[in-house]
Amino acid sequence: MNHSLLRRLTEAHGVPGQEDAVRSIVVEELKGLGDLSVDAMGNLICHIPGDGPKVMIAAHMDEIGFVVKHIEKDGFLRIHPLGGWDPRQMFSQRVIVQTESGPLAGLLVFGTKPKHMLTDAEASKKPEVDGFFVDLGLSHEEVSKKVRKGDQVTMDGRYNQIGGLASCKAMDDRAGLYVMIEAVRAMRHHKCDIYAVATVQEEIGLRGAAASGSSVQPDVVIALDITLANDIPGISEVDQVTKLGEGAAIKFLDSSLICHPKLFKHFVSIAENHGIKHQIEVLPFGGTDAGAIQRLNGGKPSITLSIPTRYVHTVNETVHPDDMDACVHLLARYLEEAHEGDYSYKV
Repeated sequence: MNHSLLRRLTEAHGVPGQEDAVRSIVVEELKGLGDLSVDAMGNLICHIPGDGPKVMIAAHMDEIGFVVKHIEKDGFLRIHPLGGWDPRQMFSQRVIVQTESGPLAGLLVFGTKPKHMLTDAEASKKPEVDGFFVDLGLSHEEVSKKVRKGDQVTMDGRYNQIGGLASCKAMDDRAGLYVMIEAVRAMRHHKCDIYAVATVQEEIGLRGAAASGSSVQPDVVIALDITLANDIPGISEVDQVTKLGEGAAIKFLDSSLICHPKLFKHFVSIAENHGIKHQIEVLPFGGTDAGAIQRLNGGKPSITLSIPTRYVHTVNETVHPDDMDACVHLLARYLEEAHEGDYSYKV
């Protein structure tokens, strides 16, 4: 696995609607592989021409984060969440506020008394996102000169190799971008007409995918995203969804789509024929870009290829390099034979 590329992608900062830094990296990596363009929403589209069916690959650039919504009189920042935060995972974190004049380091703090001053009732109170603020260590005057409403706030999570695993904030969905980039490089030939799309605003309603899918009008849709690997203590086997190290996750369904049965079988057959380690994903909740594109223009055969990930929507999202490689291998082999797929229904 290319740790250097995954590090650059995951350490970049980009909340929904402010994905510029991530897009710059993807542009650099895809340059020379196809014709690049950016639409009005900020979706990056790499067109790799072919004379077969139009295949759209979608991986989103945005990460869950916050924007500044208010500056308190003492210089503390109040924040608005973008994406599905679990407040229990937000305690004692460091953040980066991206301002026009440069990044500012901050502390993400829950507004409560220290533990030794709490009553039992106060200690048992469920935390809410609105209870958090950011401390920049600056006066109100200094903060007001540098920070504006709408400035993005992201976790200060660095890339680490933990044993045989890789961990960072924003594996969701920089891991998907990584797979898209590496698979396009790894395919040996292709006949299909490929549109590799780095989408925006997935975490707030699959918005970029709907816009880019409408303009591309693909024949086949493949979303790349992470999925839950709940193979940790305290979670029963039935709720684990996937396991790290068990290979690429071929999605059967989530709450946004039921993957096209014939496209699903095609991916499984490729994995079996090429000896690519894989597992089947049934995700009760959550969705991907495929769910937004599937219903466009009369319906499109759609599927999601997922990277198993522990500790999703935290600063410690963690993947297994073997699973990443399996996803790259599987997608590259699919692109080489996508033109052979028949996903039509007969009457």
